[in-house]
Amino acid sequence: MSSPVAKSVKKLASRSALRHSSTTSSARKRLVAGKSTHLKPATKRSPAGKARARKAAKTRVAKAKGKPRTALTKRQSTKAISKSKKPAKVSRGVSTARLGKVAPRTLASRVTQGRIPLPVKKQPSPPQPTHDEAAALSAFEAAHKEFSRGRFAEARNQFRALVEKYPAVSEVTARARTYLAVAEARLRTELALPRDADSLYDRGVIELNRGEYVAAQELFERALRREPEAAHIHYGLAATRARLGAIDTALKSLRRALDLQPKLRIRAQHDHDLNPLRSDPEFEQLVFASRD
Repeated sequence: MSSPVAKSVKKLASRSALRHSSTTSSARKRLVAGKSTHLKPATKRSPAGKARARKAAKTRVAKAKGKPRTALTKRQSTKAISKSKKPAKVSRGVSTARLGKVAPRTLASRVTQGRIPLPVKKQPSPPQPTHDEAAALSAFEAAHKEFSRGRFAEARNQFRALVEKYPAVSEVTARARTYLAVAEARLRTELALPRDADSLYDRGVIELNRGEYVAAQELFERALRREPEAAHIHYGLAATRARLGAIDTALKSLRRALDLQPKLRIRAQHDHDLNPLRSDPEFEQLVFASRD
């Protein structure tokens, strides 16, 4: 039988073997993972050592601040390059003489915004008419006024005098010759007109229906010179003057016609030639007086 001492020795041997095997296995694992088996000893600094370390760090920072910068970092160099590539801003008040050349885009934007005024071309003033041209124009207006009134004999004489007196004013004399030819043609037709009042009245009615109100007015006036108390001729003259827009003279002729022949009121109530007179209160009194 074994003694108790032998048993205890065996137990110690087995424990040491187990410890050795565990340490060897952990060492192998650390070697496989790439870690060294040496462990750094955990050292604790004393308060005096901490104070010395802080003082050394402060001195290093002070030396670093006092040294001049000799080289830039990569990020600082890229920022400096990007800033140097940016174009310089031009102030609004700087003139083009100081800048030299200005980009076309900036010039166009300034012109559109109204900063640079565009040159304005002065339009030439129209030429003033000469003394002969002004006199020829005034003579033409006077002759044309007689022509529009139906006084063709007087208009012919004035147009003829204008052409003879101002031959150098070609534009005015050309128009005067045209009106002169028309006036002479109208005078030739007047020579072929009938002489009695009834025939002149019939020709006046024809011209009124054709829309030739100036010719109709002249024919009715000629007929009245031959027969002043003819009510139907006064009525025809009133209708012609109403078509021409001469309201006052038309009402005067209508009043004379109704005084000579009151039965013409019925005709006047439905006559379309007298429509320009219907808005006048005097027309209402003349035409509808029999209804009172």
